[in-house]
Amino acid sequence: MGRLFGTDGARGVANTELTCELAMQIGRAAAVVLTKHTHHKPRILIAKDTRISSEMLEAALAAGLCSVGADAVCLGVIPTPATSYLVEKYKADAGVMISASHNPVEFNGIKLFSSSGYKLPDELEAEIEALILDTPQDITLKSGVELGRISSCADARNDYIEHLCSTVSSRFDGMRIALDCANGSASATAKTLFESLGADVVVLSAEPNGENINKDCGSTHMGALCDYVKTHDDIMGGFAFDGDADRCLAVDENGKQIDGDQIIAAFAKYMKANGTLKKDTAVLTVMSNFGMRAFAKKEGISLATTAVGDRYVLEEMLKNGYNLGGEDSGHIILSDYANTGDGQLTAIQFLQIAKETGLAFSEIAAAMTKSPQVMRSVHASAQARKEYKDHPAVQESIKEAENALGETGRVLVRASGTEPLIRVMLEGTDEEKIKEYCDAICSVIEESF
Repeated sequence: MGRLFGTDGARGVANTELTCELAMQIGRAAAVVLTKHTHHKPRILIAKDTRISSEMLEAALAAGLCSVGADAVCLGVIPTPATSYLVEKYKADAGVMISASHNPVEFNGIKLFSSSGYKLPDELEAEIEALILDTPQDITLKSGVELGRISSCADARNDYIEHLCSTVSSRFDGMRIALDCANGSASATAKTLFESLGADVVVLSAEPNGENINKDCGSTHMGALCDYVKTHDDIMGGFAFDGDADRCLAVDENGKQIDGDQIIAAFAKYMKANGTLKKDTAVLTVMSNFGMRAFAKKEGISLATTAVGDRYVLEEMLKNGYNLGGEDSGHIILSDYANTGDGQLTAIQFLQIAKETGLAFSEIAAAMTKSPQVMRSVHASAQARKEYKDHPAVQESIKEAENALGETGRVLVRASGTEPLIRVMLEGTDEEKIKEYCDAICSVIEESF
């Protein structure tokens, strides 16, 4: 990770770590770096999620862009993948999404997209960081008629919804589903999208007030959606999005959660059967469940594995010509239709499988049997996230668990790229045993720092 940018853009507590001043600097530096080869007045899109700080940061970003001569086009509240799609559709020079995704309301973030709608590679983010932190004097401020202008775009939501509708060949008439919009960006688009395709929709957590994004709802808090589906026999299943709607998890007709690995397995099986899974390969991260290996072997599907982060999944897909990848957290990339993870695209593609096969959500998810897995997150300072790999006691506790599990399981300890956390994940055949070792490792981390 860089000095400002993590695995998914720049992120921090709004107005404390991610300040207006920093947002303005990022706007200036990004405009300079991303448009240095253009020969016209740059035009950069800005979108945001529903958190209270997003409007403040939008104003600062727009000011930064205009101060170096770029026009800022404000799209309003839309999902992150909508920003990615619209940058290319509108032939803009770059795009910016203001969101901290699944994080609590006090956080916010800035994600940057190139003119082709892709998240920036590490090298470009490093160039932007260097311009801000090392050589800010190289940024030339404009004046007079060379300043940029700020405008808005009223068509963004409808253009995005129209695009998503074009990715499915089925209508969903007679299918009654529940949607949890996390009081976030999906609140602006999901109901219209699914109803446009004929579905009968019950919408939960779609009343954003600036303060309730991701609060006890969405893909990181599935309880409300699971309970709703479980207690309503007329609901065939549900989908939960995160704050910026680039993630999606599902719930089957029994109220049981379907995670990202299960969704990827369902897509891989369906796409292979239809001859659309390129090179018969799916791309996963190191966090993916052990059960994916058994599934892939059974179905004749190859797996490619990357570091955690949907940007790394996408890099692998682009490098080798694959068209399906994702994370257990619900970032699913279907590159035939999108350049980034898209929660609502994932949901309608999953629903299309249900429509075409006649299978219940639980039957679709049964493509992959999950191995027992335990995951915990330990709050950790920046120092702890940097030093835990070299701490003797921490490494000893990890080694002890690895030796005990042998080839029947695995241990993965990693610092989060988006939150002040160290994540501890264990898999194995004995759930009680892996819980014990997980608790032990977490305790050592907490005591050591």
